Amino acid sequence: MITEEKRKVLDLFTQGRNLYKLMKFTEAKNCFTQALKIDATDGPSIEYLKRCNEFIESPPGEDWDGIYTMKNK
Repeated sequence: MITEEKRKVLDLFTQGRNLYKLMKFTEAKNCFTQALKIDATDGPSIEYLKRCNEFIESPPGEDWDGIYTMKNK
C-alpha cells in the first residue's frame, strides 16, 4: 500500500515529467521542487531537478527528442 505522502510525490513527479517532455523546464522544476519538499530523498525528483537546471541554463534545440545525454558519470 502506498502512503498519501508518497502518492503526492508521485503525482508531482508525473506532472513534472510531462512538463519536462514539453520542454517547460521552469514549470517542471517547480513540480520536482515541491515533490522534494515532501520527500527530500526522492531520487527521480532529485535527478530531474538537476536536468531542469541544466536545460534552463542551456536549452536543448527545438528538435530535442527528450533524450538526456549524461556528461559525467
